[in-house]
Amino acid sequence: MSDASRQIQTPGARYRYVVLAMLILVYTLNFLDRQILGILAKPIKEEFGLTDGQFGLMSGLAFALLYTTLAIPIAWLADRFSRVWIMTAALTLWSGFTALCGFAGGFSALFLARMGVGIGEAGGVAPAYSMLADYFPKSQRARALAAYAFGIPLGTAAGALVGGLLAVHFGWRTAFIAVGAIGLLLAPVFRLVVRDPRRGGADMAAGDTTTVQAPAAPLSQVIRVLAAKPSFWLLSFGAASSSVCGYGVALWLPSFFMRSLGLTLRETAWYYSGIAFFGGVLGIWLGGAVADRLGAKSKAGYPLTPAVAFLISVPCFLLAMNSGSLVAGLGGQMGGSAALALAFGIFLIPTGLNLAWLGPITAAVQHLAPAPMRTTASALFLLINNLLGIAVGTYYFGLVSDLLKPAFGQESLRWSIYTGMGFYLVAALLFFLASRRLARDWVD
Repeated sequence: MSDASRQIQTPGARYRYVVLAMLILVYTLNFLDRQILGILAKPIKEEFGLTDGQFGLMSGLAFALLYTTLAIPIAWLADRFSRVWIMTAALTLWSGFTALCGFAGGFSALFLARMGVGIGEAGGVAPAYSMLADYFPKSQRARALAAYAFGIPLGTAAGALVGGLLAVHFGWRTAFIAVGAIGLLLAPVFRLVVRDPRRGGADMAAGDTTTVQAPAAPLSQVIRVLAAKPSFWLLSFGAASSSVCGYGVALWLPSFFMRSLGLTLRETAWYYSGIAFFGGVLGIWLGGAVADRLGAKSKAGYPLTPAVAFLISVPCFLLAMNSGSLVAGLGGQMGGSAALALAFGIFLIPTGLNLAWLGPITAAVQHLAPAPMRTTASALFLLINNLLGIAVGTYYFGLVSDLLKPAFGQESLRWSIYTGMGFYLVAALLFFLASRRLARDWVD
């Protein structure tokens, strides 16, 4: 069957949710393979003799270097050819390189393997954004993209739990090989189930069955369109500022739990996976639902929703980061397990609030360019977001932890994370400014 005949002209409601489920599953593996390094930091660092800074460099720059730069040409292809085929190839590639991480003999080999993971994942997100915009109408788009973003907490939680437990019983190498194999098995299933929707189909009038589609625009034209819109830059750099802290915390929080709360690797796997799952899913869904409701009245609601969430999350996160002192202070009175449970509950609040931006902002970006430009526009947004968020965020926290170690010793990572909270305040400011321009830049 040809790709043209496999395209959906007017997708039914039931099938669009099947596609959404498949895209969430692939995105879960995307983040599982991306974030599994966090729970495996301790055994990898011990075997290879790495500092926090070196580990952060490998986790961030190795992945982001090609992940961000290749996303643009891959998105250019996705605006012209089958997005399903591109995502299938991407899933196969990043899963294969994830498995190869388990055979790395040293820092350089693992660095190169993580670069390979980045090459594959470069084709995994922007085409999915574009497909969801073509499957779901505008009134449901923020919620659909928020549901797609469930892959982030699901993948982070699965990476922590599965990776941690496999590392405890079989070693960190087996963890990489196992999760890579899962992706290789899913790739052909994804190709068989998911079909490309007509580009811009969800924006057309009900009952319109025309097959004529606007041609994909050249990259230079997409850049010119977006460059003239201040809201694109404000949304992109706002998301990047939040991602510096978001990616950094996601990588280093398991190490913080082991160093400052005294948890074992097994305990951290369960503890952190629960925080990532429950906090992340609730925050992402509420962010998308609130933004859809506010956005129906005013486009400013899309960036204002996460701006307020960040302002609330910073003091909550600082309280959560002091949960070590809370555990120590309350442990003798209420028992260590009860104190850890209280700390768990506190961490859920900022974890959810800090992910509330995903549905609203990605939905808003989809409306800054016409349908034939959406994949490339998403890739340009992701280029800014991930180049700063992944490459800077993971390395920043590791480097600052090394610099603060002479003064704070084992607690240097805690103070490193404290300094990163300022990035959330910058994100809130940029999203607030974007809310004042978004309506003028919006494309229906």
